[in-house]
Amino acid sequence: MFRRVFVMFFSIMLVGAIWAVSPMIISAARAQTAADYPSSFTGSLMEPSSDRVAIRQTVYVAAYSAIRLGPGQGKVDLATTLSIHNTSEKRPLVLLRVEYFGTAGNLLRSYLPTPIAIRPLGSVEAFVPAEDTRGGTGANFVIEWGADGQITEPLIEAIMVGYRGTAGFSFTSRGKTMINAQPQ
Repeated sequence: MFRRVFVMFFSIMLVGAIWAVSPMIISAARAQTAADYPSSFTGSLMEPSSDRVAIRQTVYVAAYSAIRLGPGQGKVDLATTLSIHNTSEKRPLVLLRVEYFGTAGNLLRSYLPTPIAIRPLGSVEAFVPAEDTRGGTGANFVIEWGADGQITEPLIEAIMVGYRGTAGFSFTSRGKTMINAQPQ
């Protein structure tokens, strides 16, 4: 009997502790705003060079703000982190454009008012909270980057995380280079 009471008391205390802490965890996750990007990564940034951009490329990254479950009746909202890594050990990576689009192809957010340069081996991220479901099941990012000379391609991917009940969902989506068809 004592054991059963002890287990029940401990369970109630554990649930209470989780309930008390969860607003702090959730509010911390919601606390990142547009003003935090790119200032929260100033250690990874440097002044863009005045040299012209010799190499330029555009990358498409699929990013889902929601996914359907089972027979399509249920839905899970996902938080998305776009992560951009400069894989070069020698040259800065210049980000010219980072834009977030919805399922219908409508521009939802432009993250860069002016180009920024990421230090060699540095990285930056953009965050879309799970509460922002405007992107829908076909959301995506378009990133245009450049460099003043030959450089290794950056690693650009979206990491999506969400939960429903006790089930957690997470997956990644790697960027795909967009190549414009050339007229013949």
